[in-house]
Amino acid sequence: MSENAFIEYDGKKLELETMIGSENEVGVDITQLRAKTGMITLDPGYGNTGSCTSDITYIDGNKGILRYRGYSIEELAEKSTFLESAFLTLYGHLPSQAELDAFEAPISADADLPQSMKDQIVAFPEGAPPMAVLSAMLNTLACHETDLLTIPHDGAEFDRAAGKIMAKSTTIAAAHYRATQGLPFIAPNPKLSYSGNFLNMMFGQSADTYEILPEVEAAIDLFFILHADHEQNCSTSTVRMVGSSRANLFSSVSAGVGALWGPLHGGANAAVIDMLENIHTNGIKLSDYVDAAKDKNNDTKLMGFGHRVYKSFDPRAKILKTQVDSVLAALNIDDPLLDIAKELEQVALNDEYFVSRNLYPNVDFYSGILLSAIGIPVSMFTVLFAIGRAPGWMANWREMLSHNQRICRPRQVYTGANLRSYVPVSER
Repeated sequence: MSENAFIEYDGKKLELETMIGSENEVGVDITQLRAKTGMITLDPGYGNTGSCTSDITYIDGNKGILRYRGYSIEELAEKSTFLESAFLTLYGHLPSQAELDAFEAPISADADLPQSMKDQIVAFPEGAPPMAVLSAMLNTLACHETDLLTIPHDGAEFDRAAGKIMAKSTTIAAAHYRATQGLPFIAPNPKLSYSGNFLNMMFGQSADTYEILPEVEAAIDLFFILHADHEQNCSTSTVRMVGSSRANLFSSVSAGVGALWGPLHGGANAAVIDMLENIHTNGIKLSDYVDAAKDKNNDTKLMGFGHRVYKSFDPRAKILKTQVDSVLAALNIDDPLLDIAKELEQVALNDEYFVSRNLYPNVDFYSGILLSAIGIPVSMFTVLFAIGRAPGWMANWREMLSHNQRICRPRQVYTGANLRSYVPVSER
């Protein structure tokens, strides 16, 4: 039996080589299909199309497996910090202490923004979406780092650019939040952890005051770890596609922010809070809401349950649920939305309709509850997602260049009008 695949069309038979990945994933190599047959494949949304080979992240949705560079997300969540996981994602191995120190030092020391960027953040119109601000300011950062716009995929230049994006993303996010609240900018404190510094810039009184609960700091760090990469999703594929034109790292990551902004990608955890607010504000009984969600003729959706990739439990959800419980206990919050969320979770977990369809709470369900409890505005949920995902975006950009990937140029099947003659406007 041949290990290759065959396609037969119009009396011609073409043999296509197959490729088996390290986890026995099988891909059919169609790179010569158009050249040899004149045909293309048609796969709207690329749901069945592999756009690259990658050794960064592995997902098995049927088994609920997520690994960064071969390390299980469960072990990284338990033992790693976000910056350590970011180094792993970017460079492919767990850092030695010396490597980790060298990686963290410039991120901590270079988190402040030029005054002109601070002025720009304040100058955004009232109500400016935080994701628009983040994307714009990453491109603005490129204007301050013009020596890093033609960087190779390896070497000190990439290290510097990646470090600057990680260092300044949290500062941009916190500075814009403070501006929307009419509060003064809090300078970054290099003595704090990555996540602790972000929280202090968001909610502190000065650069030197830090009173965030350790459970909250740990929860934000865990949130970042769980979002560091997730294979070839919409935003990561966007970064690779933009980067394939040899666009610089700043503009490529900025494009990823734009893709993540969409409600079908990064906005799912905000949708969870919207759902909970709808239930609370309108006094909807949970049993009635769940019944409506099960009704095929009803548009009601149970947000934060199920996942396009994971056909069993989202492994990130299991991890985050434990941290959410810890944070809620530490904060001792009395919030009706959180009470509804916990009750809704139990209803769905014990309802045969959802259990039989593997519609378990996903990472968005728990992350929405977590960020809301901490006090992160709903409009900023996706910004935190972007901060966490930055290492994965940059790792994929770097890998794409290291593979010397040609510029992305999908084909199409044209379904428009055939050749027509131009009609003068007076005769139309």
